[in-house]
Amino acid sequence: MKVIVVGAVAGGATVASQLRRLSDAEIIIYEKDRDMSFANCGLPYYIGGEVSLRNQLVATTPEQFQNDKQITVKTYHEVMQVNPIDKTITVKDIAHNKTFTDHYDTLVLSPGASQITLPVLNAPHVFSLRNLEDTDRIHNYISTEGVKDILVVGAGYISLEIIENLKHRDLNVTMVHRSDHLLKSIDKDMTETIPDLLTNNAVRVMLSDEVKALDGKSVHFKSGRKFNYDMIISAIGIQPNTGFLQTSGIKLTESGHIQVNEYFETSDASIYALGDAIQTKYRHVDYPAQIALAWGAHRAANIIAHNIVKPKAQSFKGLLGTNIIRLFDYTFSSVGITPDLLEHFDYEVIRQTQKQHAGYMPDATPLTLSVYFDKKTRQILRASAYGKAGVDKRIDIIATAIIGELTIDDLKDIEIAYSPVYSSPKDIVNMIGYKAETK
Repeated sequence: MKVIVVGAVAGGATVASQLRRLSDAEIIIYEKDRDMSFANCGLPYYIGGEVSLRNQLVATTPEQFQNDKQITVKTYHEVMQVNPIDKTITVKDIAHNKTFTDHYDTLVLSPGASQITLPVLNAPHVFSLRNLEDTDRIHNYISTEGVKDILVVGAGYISLEIIENLKHRDLNVTMVHRSDHLLKSIDKDMTETIPDLLTNNAVRVMLSDEVKALDGKSVHFKSGRKFNYDMIISAIGIQPNTGFLQTSGIKLTESGHIQVNEYFETSDASIYALGDAIQTKYRHVDYPAQIALAWGAHRAANIIAHNIVKPKAQSFKGLLGTNIIRLFDYTFSSVGITPDLLEHFDYEVIRQTQKQHAGYMPDATPLTLSVYFDKKTRQILRASAYGKAGVDKRIDIIATAIIGELTIDDLKDIEIAYSPVYSSPKDIVNMIGYKAETK
């Protein structure tokens, strides 16, 4: 059996590695970029110096994959076309500028996603952050070009992580965002605190504004304001890298995401797909989900490897979209459906704010948790939280509760480990359950 994997990094490389554990199949990975496996989520923290050694971000190399696992990895090889009828792919060897055809028995698609770019943001000092090559370019440009003033375009997770890390390098940072809603998976009334948080950390915040024109290093904004920047980093959103599939017959969504079933099969049973380029589903409600997070890619990789060896051996129940971000000394997190999907439900929300542990202990700070539930079934739909400490623990508890099909009322019965340094006799999760008794 010959298995070809399109794209490496978290999804494709993990599929190949897991498959080698289960099978002696011939495995080839085609990766269009320079690096096959790196800690994508750690890239901003290397730019900021929190990760001090670049090699800590490199998970493995093609040579290691070949020597340790007998898996062939060809970097700078871009798959240009897929032909499911004769089970072939067309590959471009970028380094040598030539194309060739390869044949597969099973194909795994892990093409990932790319940053959306705006035509106006086209200049040598404009960068985006998608891979380790981008990271090297950003890091080197800051180091060699005497960069002091940087504009970050966008207000999503990547943007805010970049901003935090640029401030760690004592750089002057401006954030511009075309709306006033940041981190759209988090409750808006929670993220309304972010502009002040950024301002308090010496970040210039420009909301409901956008770049209108570039004149060298001078940036003209729609509001009429004008500032000079040595560097611009754009992170306004991502789009799936599925252009090469447009003529393949593989079913895509209107947004270009690959449609997969519970086995991660595409519309062609010999082709699987995973990662940022797919549309899957929520675990707890019957709605599609397009969630570009690492956990889903790693879980899918394991399932796909098993299903290649034995078709339909394992199925996927869906994602919850559990996510979290640290921004200076605060943490923001959510789990479950996105806020825009709430309109499909007759729901109620319970909100509680209290200290993350006993208030008489040092470093006690407020923690806010909101949990949304269906008023008829009492099913938990989503939760959102923010604070300086304890956010991750509570969101993880809610995520586990959703997987266990606990209701909002069951939260009062969760026996959370108590010590004054960790929680309270009635933890904030319990208090949500108690307050729900009257709803």
